[in-house]
Amino acid sequence: MKEPFEIHDGIFIIGGGGLTGAGDCLIYVIRTSKGLVLIDAGLGEDIDRLINNIKGLDLDPNDLTAMIITHCHIDHIGGAAELKKKYNLEIYAHKYDVPAIEGEKLAMTGATFYGVDYEPVKVEHVLTAEKGEETLDFGDYTLVSVHTPGHTPGSICIYTDVKKTRVLFAQDVHGPLFDAFGSNVADFVESLNRLISLRGDILCEGHFGIYEPAAKVKKYIEGYVRQFSRRL
Repeated sequence: MKEPFEIHDGIFIIGGGGLTGAGDCLIYVIRTSKGLVLIDAGLGEDIDRLINNIKGLDLDPNDLTAMIITHCHIDHIGGAAELKKKYNLEIYAHKYDVPAIEGEKLAMTGATFYGVDYEPVKVEHVLTAEKGEETLDFGDYTLVSVHTPGHTPGSICIYTDVKKTRVLFAQDVHGPLFDAFGSNVADFVESLNRLISLRGDILCEGHFGIYEPAAKVKKYIEGYVRQFSRRL
């Protein structure tokens, strides 16, 4: 990707995929009536460029109010502390990944694997549903958090329905799975099947781009169901 862009009606891609540092996951932002909501923070080595990408979309970084962390790996959370300091963001994450995000279980972040330091950050909104859903109210946008363990114990996916289109933020559908980071193959396959059942029209993946329409989303996820089912 050469430039950040609007994916669908107030939903934008702003980081990763060549838009920011090579170590970043794909980073998304949603423009809601309660402010800008980030989906993940990236590795954190290219925050200035991330902010400039937001500005380039005629969005004001000072409107950033919340960040939803999909899981505790360093390429998704490394930038959280700096962004929180700059914009006083409130952070949402699942209870099973909170100990890693807040610094109690640093090994789960994979920071050592990446050869970087991680600055822990406080999670204000701890999501508690176990293999279920929780609704997050952001005014004109209702975001639904789905607990999808497997990649990590507290992995979540987010979906929102906008003008009859379901946008699914399913970071790291592709895995990988590592025992040292708390991965579980059986849970992961179950979670992938759960994602298929959500019938997303647009899939915003964690590293490998954006998929649409619904048939392509389904095909993409099914490929990983087949791949990881062989490991059961």
